[in-house]
Amino acid sequence: MAEITLQVAGRSYSVSARDEDMPHLRELEARIGRHADAALRAAGGQSGERTLLYLALILADALDEAEKKPAPAPAVPEGLLERIADRLEAVASALEESDATS
Repeated sequence: MAEITLQVAGRSYSVSARDEDMPHLRELEARIGRHADAALRAAGGQSGERTLLYLALILADALDEAEKKPAPAPAVPEGLLERIADRLEAVASALEESDATS
């Protein structure tokens, strides 16, 4: 395990992490940093714990909004629906013919 120091809302925090997790932690640090100024303002210069609380609330709100968005529809390759429709029509025709001959 390696030690990494993360900057969050003007404070430094050292955490242990695997080497392969370091780039991801830096990405998370940057994401948190984009909201740090708003959290500092919301805390009104009060304690660091209060700033972290506001930061957690901001991030939780963003996560809640992201979870509420419907998932994008998967892309359907061009012509696939037409081929499926053609096959279904062929199956329906075959069933109709077998019913007519029975």
